[in-house]
Amino acid sequence: MTKKKKDSSIQGQMSLFEILKETMQQQTKNAIASLCITSQVKTAMSEDLRHAIDERGIEISRAHVAASMTDLLGEEITLSMLNNWTATSHPHEMPLSYLPAFIRATGGQRRTAELISKYAGLFLLPGPEALRAEIQRIDESMQKMKIEKQKRLMFLKELEGK
Repeated sequence: MTKKKKDSSIQGQMSLFEILKETMQQQTKNAIASLCITSQVKTAMSEDLRHAIDERGIEISRAHVAASMTDLLGEEITLSMLNNWTATSHPHEMPLSYLPAFIRATGGQRRTAELISKYAGLFLLPGPEALRAEIQRIDESMQKMKIEKQKRLMFLKELEGK
């Protein structure tokens, strides 16, 4: 008689505390002598812009992000400014004080903030509202997938002649 294996998915899961501890240890091991992360920040900003979404979860353009930042900051942010801030060949950088508006304008994209936090030795977690919005997007995505599944099941029944 063979022994039943325990569910490896449960055994292999780490607690949040263990994940944080491991992350901090890894950061210490991989400590970089220089904290000049300009090119990494520009790359993270580019990714945030590439995945920017509105409140309905629909992708938006860089121009839309610039317009939203203008509204949030009360000073003009142009598409050209965004492009310059993300171009590794360009010397200008987005002022750090604009980061909250940038995050909100991109629909909560946080690669840039997480990168900065990581190099500062911090761990960034989304707030309750951001988590609620993510949960809502997941729920909507699951609902769409259920509808698509039902369509395919109906089509399968038609093909089988039932």
